[in-house]
Amino acid sequence: MAKKAAAGMFAILLAALLIPIPNHLKDGGTVQYRAVLYSVEKLHKLNPPGSQSEYQKGTVVEILGIEVFNNTK
Repeated sequence: MAKKAAAGMFAILLAALLIPIPNHLKDGGTVQYRAVLYSVEKLHKLNPPGSQSEYQKGTVVEILGIEVFNNTK
């Protein structure tokens, strides 16, 4: 019985750490998926006037707050 309870609590803890919550930002279409351990941000936003391109697009991945992937253009 104690093993089942411990396994159930571990599963809930693991889900809380890994299941992302999507946030739709109001900057032109950026979607940010955040979990406790990582975040994935799909960028699609307007650049400020005077920049070379009109939109900034790409993906940014962070694990434990450290950026591990960035292909924004």
